Formats: sequence, structure tokens, C-alpha cells
Amino acid sequence: MRALLLILALAAAASAAQDQSPTAKPFSIRAHRYAFAPARIEVNQDDLVKIELRTDDIAHSLTIDGYRIAKRVGPGQPVTFEFRADRAGTFPFYCSLQIEDGCRQMRGVLVVRPRP
Repeated sequence: MRALLLILALAAAASAAQDQSPTAKPFSIRAHRYAFAPARIEVNQDDLVKIELRTDDIAHSLTIDGYRIAKRVGPGQPVTFEFRADRAGTFPFYCSLQIEDGCRQMRGVLVVRPRP
């Protein structure tokens, strides 16, 4: 009887842990004419963030220093990448390429809300 109660308790704990697991958050970001769209991404701490980066004009990059991410994308060659948003805070992102002067103006922000 104790073994059965232990198994039920472990099953309930495992189910509760699954309910609190991080959520996968997909985003499609377009880099075009010296801007990111969207320029703001909001997620919860520990979410798995999946970004598809696209451009159709010239090469661009999406760089998030706080997460050590730097991805380059070319026209017609989308790039998809994932990372765990394991630290709460506001993290700027930008285009690190210097192909044209407008690239320096490309800015956005990743907002990671803390766990409740």
C-alpha cells in the first residue's frame, strides 16, 4: 500500500513539474530598411525562444550581447535559432554589420520578465 501511495505522489509531482515547464516562444523577425519588425520581443524567464530571422533587401545581423548571440542573415536565406531566456532583464539587440550607414540605426529590445 505504501508503495502505491509513493508512486501516486511521484506521479502527481511529475505532473505538476510539467505544468510549470517553460513555454516555447516562436518569433519571426524581419530586418529591412534599417529596422527590425517587431522591434520588441517579450518573454518569460526560462522560456525557450525560437527566432526566425529574415531579410529581403541586404545582409543584416541580429546581435544580443547579453546572451552572446550574433546571427547574420542574407536576402532569401532565413536563419532560425533558439536560446533559453534564463536571465530576467531588458536586453538590447542591434545589427552589427556596417554594410550601410543605416545598419547602425537598427535597434530592438528583448524583455525577459522574471519568474513569478
